[in-house]
Amino acid sequence: MKELVLGIDIGGTNTDFGLVDSDGKIMARGHLDTRQYPAAGSFVAALTEAVAKLLQKDKSFQLRGVGAGVPNANPFTGIVEDPPNLPWEGRVALREMLAEQLKVPAEISNDANAAAMGELLYGAGGSQNFVVITLGTGIGAGIVADGVLLQGRDGLAGEIGHMIAIPDGRLCNCGRKGCFERYASATGLKETMHELLSRPGARSLLSGSDPRNLSSKRIFEAAESGDPLANEAFDYTARIIGKVLADVAAILSPEKFFFLGGLANAGERLLKPAKSYFENALLFIHQNKIAFEISSLKDREAAILGSAALLWHKLRN
Repeated sequence: MKELVLGIDIGGTNTDFGLVDSDGKIMARGHLDTRQYPAAGSFVAALTEAVAKLLQKDKSFQLRGVGAGVPNANPFTGIVEDPPNLPWEGRVALREMLAEQLKVPAEISNDANAAAMGELLYGAGGSQNFVVITLGTGIGAGIVADGVLLQGRDGLAGEIGHMIAIPDGRLCNCGRKGCFERYASATGLKETMHELLSRPGARSLLSGSDPRNLSSKRIFEAAESGDPLANEAFDYTARIIGKVLADVAAILSPEKFFFLGGLANAGERLLKPAKSYFENALLFIHQNKIAFEISSLKDREAAILGSAALLWHKLRN
Protein backbone atom coordinates (compact mmCIF):
# COMPACT_ATOMS: atom_id res chain seq x y z
CA MET A 1 0.00 0.00 0.00
CA LYS A 2 1.16 3.55 -0.76
CA GLU A 3 0.92 5.63 2.43
CA LEU A 4 -0.21 9.19 1.75
CA VAL A 5 -1.16 12.31 3.67
CA LEU A 6 -3.81 14.76 2.52
CA GLY A 7 -2.52 18.34 2.34
CA ILE A 8 -5.14 21.09 2.19
CA ASP A 9 -4.70 24.80 1.48
CA ILE A 10 -7.92 26.59 2.44
CA GLY A 11 -8.29 30.03 0.89
CA GLY A 12 -11.12 32.50 0.70
CA THR A 13 -11.75 31.76 -2.98
CA ASN A 14 -10.26 28.34 -3.67
CA THR A 15 -9.26 25.31 -1.66
CA ASP A 16 -6.49 23.19 -3.17
CA PHE A 17 -5.70 19.73 -1.85
CA GLY A 18 -3.48 16.82 -2.73
CA LEU A 19 -2.39 13.36 -1.66
CA VAL A 20 1.30 13.58 -0.77
CA ASP A 21 3.80 10.79 -0.16
CA SER A 22 6.59 10.94 2.42
CA ASP A 23 9.08 12.22 -0.19
CA GLY A 24 6.93 15.24 -1.01
CA LYS A 25 5.49 13.96 -4.28
CA ILE A 26 1.87 14.90 -4.97
CA MET A 27 0.23 11.70 -6.22
CA ALA A 28 -3.23 13.19 -6.90
CA ARG A 29 -4.83 16.58 -6.41
CA GLY A 30 -8.11 18.46 -6.60
CA HIS A 31 -9.82 21.71 -5.65
CA LEU A 32 -13.05 23.18 -4.34
CA ASP A 33 -14.62 26.60 -4.68
CA THR A 34 -14.55 27.66 -1.02
CA ARG A 35 -17.25 30.26 -1.61
CA GLN A 36 -19.83 27.56 -2.35
CA TYR A 37 -19.71 26.35 1.27
CA PRO A 38 -20.65 29.14 3.69
CA ALA A 39 -20.71 26.70 6.64
CA ALA A 40 -17.65 24.78 7.78
CA GLY A 41 -19.68 21.58 8.12
CA SER A 42 -20.81 21.59 4.48
CA PHE A 43 -17.27 22.43 3.39
CA VAL A 44 -15.74 19.46 5.24
CA ALA A 45 -18.49 17.15 3.90
CA ALA A 46 -17.77 18.23 0.30
CA LEU A 47 -14.03 17.86 0.86
CA THR A 48 -14.49 14.35 2.27
CA GLU A 49 -16.51 13.34 -0.79
CA ALA A 50 -13.90 14.76 -3.18
CA VAL A 51 -11.03 13.02 -1.37
CA ALA A 52 -12.91 9.70 -1.44
CA LYS A 53 -13.07 9.97 -5.22
CA LEU A 54 -9.31 10.53 -5.41
CA LEU A 55 -8.64 7.50 -3.23
CA GLN A 56 -10.94 5.32 -5.35
CA LYS A 57 -8.84 5.98 -8.45
CA ASP A 58 -5.99 3.88 -7.07
CA LYS A 59 -6.71 1.07 -4.61
CA SER A 60 -3.07 1.10 -3.47
CA PHE A 61 -3.51 4.50 -1.81
CA GLN A 62 -3.77 4.46 1.99
CA LEU A 63 -4.61 7.70 3.77
CA ARG A 64 -2.54 8.14 6.95
CA GLY A 65 -3.63 11.62 7.98
CA VAL A 66 -4.59 15.12 6.98
CA GLY A 67 -2.93 18.50 7.41
CA ALA A 68 -4.65 21.80 6.66
CA GLY A 69 -3.33 25.33 6.30
CA VAL A 70 -5.95 27.98 7.05
CA PRO A 71 -5.87 31.58 8.31
CA ASN A 72 -6.25 32.10 12.08
CA ALA A 73 -5.71 28.40 12.84
CA ASN A 74 -4.57 27.48 16.34
CA PRO A 75 -2.55 24.23 16.07
CA PHE A 76 -2.77 23.57 19.80
CA THR A 77 -6.54 23.73 20.21
CA GLY A 78 -7.46 22.74 16.64
CA ILE A 79 -9.75 25.78 16.50
CA VAL A 80 -10.09 28.31 13.67
CA GLU A 81 -11.51 31.57 14.95
CA ASP A 82 -13.13 34.15 12.62
CA PRO A 83 -10.79 33.41 9.67
CA PRO A 84 -10.36 36.40 7.32
CA ASN A 85 -11.91 36.06 3.85
CA LEU A 86 -13.88 32.96 4.90
CA PRO A 87 -17.60 32.99 5.71
CA TRP A 88 -17.17 30.81 8.80
CA GLU A 89 -18.13 32.75 11.90
CA GLY A 90 -16.99 32.27 15.47
CA ARG A 91 -14.91 29.30 16.61
CA VAL A 92 -14.72 26.33 14.25
CA ALA A 93 -13.32 23.02 15.57
CA LEU A 94 -11.76 22.26 12.19
CA ARG A 95 -9.19 19.68 13.35
CA GLU A 96 -11.88 17.62 15.06
CA MET A 97 -14.21 17.87 12.07
CA LEU A 98 -11.51 16.72 9.63
CA ALA A 99 -10.47 13.81 11.84
CA GLU A 100 -14.06 12.64 12.32
CA GLN A 101 -15.02 12.87 8.65
CA LEU A 102 -11.83 11.42 7.16
CA LYS A 103 -11.22 8.86 9.95
CA VAL A 104 -7.50 9.73 10.28
CA PRO A 105 -5.37 11.98 12.52
CA ALA A 106 -5.51 15.67 11.60
CA GLU A 107 -3.37 18.76 12.15
CA ILE A 108 -4.05 22.40 11.30
CA SER A 109 -1.86 25.50 11.14
CA ASN A 110 -1.92 28.93 9.59
CA ASP A 111 -0.85 29.01 5.96
CA ALA A 112 2.57 30.65 6.43
CA ASN A 113 3.60 28.19 9.15
CA ALA A 114 2.49 25.34 6.91
CA ALA A 115 4.69 26.74 4.13
CA ALA A 116 7.64 26.84 6.54
CA MET A 117 7.11 23.17 7.41
CA GLY A 118 7.00 22.34 3.72
CA GLU A 119 10.28 24.18 3.21
CA LEU A 120 11.85 22.37 6.17
CA LEU A 121 10.91 18.88 4.95
CA TYR A 122 11.06 19.30 1.18
CA GLY A 123 13.25 22.33 0.45
CA ALA A 124 15.57 24.57 2.51
CA GLY A 125 18.76 22.89 1.28
CA GLY A 126 19.58 21.58 4.74
CA SER A 127 19.09 24.93 6.47
CA GLN A 128 17.77 24.72 10.04
CA ASN A 129 17.35 28.46 10.65
CA PHE A 130 15.27 30.33 8.11
CA VAL A 131 12.19 32.46 7.52
CA VAL A 132 9.65 31.85 4.76
CA ILE A 133 8.09 35.08 3.54
CA THR A 134 4.88 34.84 1.50
CA LEU A 135 4.42 37.91 -0.70
CA GLY A 136 0.85 37.81 -1.91
CA THR A 137 -2.22 39.93 -1.31
CA GLY A 138 -0.78 40.31 2.19
CA ILE A 139 2.44 39.13 3.82
CA GLY A 140 2.84 36.04 5.95
CA ALA A 141 5.89 34.48 7.55
CA GLY A 142 6.86 31.12 8.95
CA ILE A 143 9.93 30.90 11.19
CA VAL A 144 12.13 27.83 11.68
CA ALA A 145 14.74 28.09 14.44
CA ASP A 146 17.20 25.25 15.06
CA GLY A 147 15.03 22.95 12.94
CA VAL A 148 11.84 23.68 14.91
CA LEU A 149 8.83 25.65 13.70
CA LEU A 150 8.35 28.69 15.95
CA GLN A 151 4.63 28.88 16.71
CA GLY A 152 4.24 30.94 19.87
CA ARG A 153 1.45 30.69 22.43
CA ASP A 154 -1.40 30.25 19.96
CA GLY A 155 0.32 29.27 16.73
CA LEU A 156 0.33 32.80 15.35
CA ALA A 157 4.02 33.65 15.79
CA GLY A 158 5.63 35.24 12.76
CA GLU A 159 3.12 37.97 11.87
CA ILE A 160 5.90 39.98 10.24
CA GLY A 161 3.38 41.52 7.86
CA HIS A 162 2.07 43.57 10.77
CA MET A 163 5.38 45.00 11.90
CA ILE A 164 5.35 48.78 11.50
CA ALA A 165 7.31 49.77 8.40
CA ILE A 166 6.18 53.40 8.16
CA PRO A 167 5.04 55.04 11.43
CA ASP A 168 1.51 56.47 11.05
CA GLY A 169 1.46 55.24 7.46
CA ARG A 170 -1.26 53.54 5.44
CA LEU A 171 -4.18 52.12 7.39
CA CYS A 172 -4.07 48.33 7.55
CA ASN A 173 -7.03 45.94 7.75
CA CYS A 174 -5.74 44.92 11.18
CA GLY A 175 -6.45 48.44 12.49
CA ARG A 176 -2.82 49.56 12.78
CA LYS A 177 -1.13 52.14 10.58
CA GLY A 178 1.99 51.60 8.50
CA CYS A 179 2.13 47.79 8.52
CA PHE A 180 4.78 46.07 6.41
CA GLU A 181 2.19 44.31 4.25
CA ARG A 182 0.56 47.63 3.32
CA TYR A 183 3.76 48.48 1.46
CA ALA A 184 5.58 45.29 0.47
CA SER A 185 2.78 42.96 -0.62
CA ALA A 186 1.28 42.85 -4.12
CA THR A 187 -1.48 45.09 -2.75
CA GLY A 188 1.11 47.49 -1.35
CA LEU A 189 3.01 47.66 -4.65
CA LYS A 190 -0.22 48.52 -6.47
CA GLU A 191 -1.02 51.28 -3.98
CA THR A 192 2.49 52.70 -4.31
CA MET A 193 2.13 52.73 -8.10
CA HIS A 194 -1.24 54.42 -7.84
CA GLU A 195 0.28 57.14 -5.62
CA LEU A 196 3.10 57.71 -8.08
CA LEU A 197 0.68 57.96 -11.01
CA SER A 198 -1.31 60.54 -9.05
CA ARG A 199 1.62 62.97 -8.90
CA PRO A 200 1.22 66.08 -11.05
CA GLY A 201 2.81 65.58 -14.47
CA ALA A 202 3.45 61.86 -13.90
CA ARG A 203 4.19 60.01 -17.13
CA SER A 204 4.16 56.24 -17.35
CA LEU A 205 3.18 53.34 -19.58
CA LEU A 206 0.45 52.81 -16.98
CA SER A 207 -0.87 56.37 -17.03
CA GLY A 208 -4.65 56.40 -17.27
CA SER A 209 -5.00 52.87 -15.96
CA ASP A 210 -7.99 52.03 -13.81
CA PRO A 211 -6.54 51.39 -10.31
CA ARG A 212 -8.79 48.31 -10.06
CA ASN A 213 -6.98 46.77 -13.05
CA LEU A 214 -3.50 47.75 -11.92
CA SER A 215 -2.05 44.32 -11.14
CA SER A 216 1.44 43.67 -9.79
CA LYS A 217 2.11 41.72 -13.00
CA ARG A 218 1.34 44.77 -15.14
CA ILE A 219 3.61 46.90 -12.97
CA PHE A 220 6.38 44.30 -13.35
CA GLU A 221 5.95 44.25 -17.14
CA ALA A 222 6.12 48.05 -17.25
CA ALA A 223 9.28 48.00 -15.13
CA GLU A 224 10.85 45.41 -17.43
CA SER A 225 10.05 47.74 -20.34
CA GLY A 226 12.00 50.53 -18.63
CA ASP A 227 9.08 52.54 -17.24
CA PRO A 228 10.63 54.94 -14.67
CA LEU A 229 7.62 55.11 -12.36
CA ALA A 230 7.18 51.33 -12.30
CA ASN A 231 10.87 50.98 -11.47
CA GLU A 232 10.48 53.60 -8.75
CA ALA A 233 7.58 51.61 -7.28
CA PHE A 234 9.67 48.43 -7.21
CA ASP A 235 12.63 50.26 -5.69
CA TYR A 236 10.45 51.74 -2.93
CA THR A 237 8.99 48.30 -2.19
CA ALA A 238 12.46 46.74 -2.16
CA ARG A 239 13.76 49.40 0.24
CA ILE A 240 11.00 48.64 2.74
CA ILE A 241 11.55 44.88 2.43
CA GLY A 242 15.26 45.36 3.09
CA LYS A 243 14.70 47.61 6.09
CA VAL A 244 12.08 45.44 7.80
CA LEU A 245 13.89 42.14 7.21
CA ALA A 246 17.10 43.64 8.60
CA ASP A 247 15.18 44.20 11.85
CA VAL A 248 13.87 40.62 11.70
CA ALA A 249 17.42 39.33 11.16
CA ALA A 250 18.63 41.22 14.22
CA ILE A 251 16.18 39.21 16.33
CA LEU A 252 16.28 35.78 14.67
CA SER A 253 19.75 35.53 13.06
CA PRO A 254 18.54 33.24 10.23
CA GLU A 255 20.67 31.61 7.58
CA LYS A 256 18.19 32.39 4.81
CA PHE A 257 14.99 34.15 3.86
CA PHE A 258 12.89 32.14 1.39
CA PHE A 259 10.30 33.97 -0.70
CA LEU A 260 7.02 32.60 -2.02
CA GLY A 261 3.90 34.09 -3.58
CA GLY A 262 2.89 36.10 -6.61
CA LEU A 263 5.10 39.13 -5.96
CA ALA A 264 8.13 36.91 -5.36
CA ASN A 265 7.82 35.92 -9.04
CA ALA A 266 9.31 39.32 -9.85
CA GLY A 267 12.61 37.68 -8.90
CA GLU A 268 15.71 39.82 -9.26
CA ARG A 269 13.63 42.88 -10.17
CA LEU A 270 12.54 42.97 -6.52
CA LEU A 271 14.96 40.83 -4.54
CA LYS A 272 18.27 42.15 -5.88
CA PRO A 273 17.66 45.74 -4.70
CA ALA A 274 15.91 44.43 -1.56
CA LYS A 275 19.07 42.46 -0.69
CA SER A 276 21.19 45.57 -1.21
CA TYR A 277 19.01 47.67 1.10
CA PHE A 278 18.97 44.76 3.56
CA GLU A 279 22.76 44.58 3.73
CA ASN A 280 23.01 48.34 4.26
CA ALA A 281 20.54 48.19 7.17
CA LEU A 282 21.95 45.07 8.85
CA LEU A 283 23.96 44.92 12.03
CA PHE A 284 27.56 44.56 10.88
CA ILE A 285 27.87 41.13 12.55
CA HIS A 286 25.22 39.77 10.15
CA GLN A 287 26.38 41.42 6.94
CA ASN A 288 27.04 39.12 3.96
CA LYS A 289 25.94 36.05 5.93
CA ILE A 290 22.19 35.81 5.24
CA ALA A 291 20.84 34.68 1.86
CA PHE A 292 17.72 35.76 -0.03
CA GLU A 293 16.31 32.89 -2.10
CA ILE A 294 13.18 32.11 -4.06
CA SER A 295 11.66 28.98 -2.50
CA SER A 296 12.40 25.77 -4.39
CA LEU A 297 8.77 24.75 -3.82
CA LYS A 298 6.46 25.64 -6.68
CA ASP A 299 3.91 28.31 -5.83
CA ARG A 300 0.85 26.20 -6.60
CA GLU A 301 2.26 23.17 -4.76
CA ALA A 302 3.89 24.85 -1.76
CA ALA A 303 0.74 25.18 0.33
CA ILE A 304 -0.32 21.57 -0.33
CA LEU A 305 3.14 20.24 0.50
CA GLY A 306 3.37 22.48 3.56
CA SER A 307 0.03 21.32 4.90
CA ALA A 308 0.94 17.67 4.31
CA ALA A 309 4.28 18.29 6.02
CA LEU A 310 2.43 19.13 9.25
CA LEU A 311 1.19 15.55 9.47
CA TRP A 312 4.30 13.83 8.07
CA HIS A 313 6.38 15.68 10.66
CA LYS A 314 4.11 14.41 13.44
CA LEU A 315 4.14 10.84 12.12
CA ARG A 316 7.94 10.82 11.89
CA ASN A 317 8.34 12.13 15.42
